[in-house]
Amino acid sequence: MSTWGGNALALLVWPGLLSSVVLGWFYLWVVRKLTARLQGRQGPPFYQPFFDFIKLLGKQTIVPGGINPTLFYLLPAVSLGSTVFALALLPAPGNPMQSFPGDLIVFLYLLEMPVLCEVLAGFATRSPYGQVGATREAMMSLAYNLPFLAAVIALAARAGSFSLTALAHGPLSWVHLAAALAFILALPARIKMNPFSIPNAEQEIVAGAYTEFNGLPLALFELSHATELVAMVGLFAALFILPLVSGPLAWVAYLLLSLLLVAAVTGLATATARLKLNQAFKLYWSWGAAAALVALLIAFAG
Repeated sequence: MSTWGGNALALLVWPGLLSSVVLGWFYLWVVRKLTARLQGRQGPPFYQPFFDFIKLLGKQTIVPGGINPTLFYLLPAVSLGSTVFALALLPAPGNPMQSFPGDLIVFLYLLEMPVLCEVLAGFATRSPYGQVGATREAMMSLAYNLPFLAAVIALAARAGSFSLTALAHGPLSWVHLAAALAFILALPARIKMNPFSIPNAEQEIVAGAYTEFNGLPLALFELSHATELVAMVGLFAALFILPLVSGPLAWVAYLLLSLLLVAAVTGLATATARLKLNQAFKLYWSWGAAAALVALLIAFAG
């Protein structure tokens, strides 16, 4: 297969658009079903996230007054496109795209685009709920990105490379343990689940930055959230599981750990209440920063 063909396959099929959409809907169903079971409810059928998406596509899109219509449609499209391109770079088993030096930096940059789009969307609609949600999202990104980025930098320093493939196939060390703790702490905030669902607290600010979005733009934002979930759990599996396994077992281990991570985060979200913004900052800039600092010290000392 040519380089262009492999890149197109990675972008459109695996681990890009098609597979990430299917996996994203499946993970969202697992979240809703497991939450319902833990709360003593029945929960939705497995196809419910797909039906929710189709229902949004069928609704008339109403552009709020005071916002540029192009921006209204462009922000969710950029958010979704960024996560899909990031997924194409992920060193998942069977990914036909060739790794290149520095693709880790590109991956992290692309993963930050949905956050930026959400913040811009909240302020662009001029909704008070959207502005509060956008402000909270911007503040939370400052909190969880400290341990998250520090953990990834520690792994890159340990591997001596900013290549995702080098990180995914390097030997495990004590750096991985400390970095995994920092990564797991940051994960619930990245995917906006309790106790860090502060930017989209429905009881306080309706739908946060997405309050004025509807129809196709909202469907694209929801789809972006699903693919971002796939990217985050996939990154964790690639960095902390693929160094242990190879061959056909890599597929099983990659998907199984991703699913277990989604289930673990769901259990945490069901068992905890939403924190305040200052409480989240305190946790991330103390325990999260401590775990990341240990990872950095071990990486540079070794």
